[in-house]
Amino acid sequence: MDFALTEEQQLIVKTTRDFVERELYPHEREVEDTGALRPELERELKAKAIEAGLYAANMPVDVGGAGLDTVAWVLYEKELGRTSYALHFSCVGRPSNILLACTGEQRERYLLPTVRGERVECLAMTEPGAGSDLRGMRTTAVARDGDYLINGTKHFISHADHADYVILFAVTGEETSARGKRARITAFLIDRGHPGFEIRPGYKNVSHRGYTNSILEFTDCRVPRSAILGEEHRGFEVANAWLGATRLQVAATCLGRAERALELALRWAADRVQFGQPIGKFQGVSFKLADMALELRAAELLTLNAAWRHDRGIAADADMAMAKLKATETLAMVADEALQIHGGIGLMSDLPLERIWRDARIERIWEGTSEIQRHIISRALLRPLGG
Repeated sequence: MDFALTEEQQLIVKTTRDFVERELYPHEREVEDTGALRPELERELKAKAIEAGLYAANMPVDVGGAGLDTVAWVLYEKELGRTSYALHFSCVGRPSNILLACTGEQRERYLLPTVRGERVECLAMTEPGAGSDLRGMRTTAVARDGDYLINGTKHFISHADHADYVILFAVTGEETSARGKRARITAFLIDRGHPGFEIRPGYKNVSHRGYTNSILEFTDCRVPRSAILGEEHRGFEVANAWLGATRLQVAATCLGRAERALELALRWAADRVQFGQPIGKFQGVSFKLADMALELRAAELLTLNAAWRHDRGIAADADMAMAKLKATETLAMVADEALQIHGGIGLMSDLPLERIWRDARIERIWEGTSEIQRHIISRALLRPLGG
């Protein structure tokens, strides 16, 4: 593996970081103080991201994206991750690559406008009683007179309050497996405002202020067969393909925030004088910095390795799981130690550290908890031995 970045990759890193520092950093304080991203500010920053060529950079060139390979995309996500989710996720859109399953009229109605930034999607998998157990979802789509009648509830659905449509996963049948009966799942595309589909405010949470979640209610919501994304009963396979990439995205954005936290800690350790010398000269601080840098480098290498393997078609679920697990837990450690090095000032809102520390907590939960990632990794280790 060649660890050197190409000129193109270096340009992607520089362009993205410059945009984040110039256009997004200045608005972090407002989002934190108000807990919201003003619609007019979102529109303004979104237009700038599109002009800079950073919008939908994860999507292929033939649908209007930048066509980044996975390694370049991870580097791009890492730079975006240096700022708050509300700013980078809402203003620098990266449409779900599950939309590449769109066919025919779906491409003109959903895929292409989303890549252009004219429409926004949200993804609805999680349910109050299911969580990480996707096969345990209870939202159903029952075939009825050529259509599907959908009933059920989804929650923790990110930015659904300003999405134009939802990519919904629902149970459409049952099949027999080696472990008994299991649900057959299908993905659907459903427009906001469709009869029987209601979006309600979600929960207040400690992480990612301004980045909202919603509750989605489906009550006898009738949709045509043409609303199916991909193939009937094959939604689980589509979801698995999407989850792998999303776990890499979480890993990469965590690396960006951890890197920013380390930079703040290094500067403080060099400038802060106690007992006649910079605190970085004290072993209690210097060893923390060494451990932070070590863990961050390990997490970055695991994430880039998973991306490199994905580009070559040899990535396994365990590769994605290792990257997500290591990066999210490293962010938690680095943020906590950076705050400790700063002492009391680290908890004040004058610095972004308390936000980074607070936001870090959710990363070990969403897109598969740390326990789920460990299960994936251990299962991959044991399976060849019959375990």
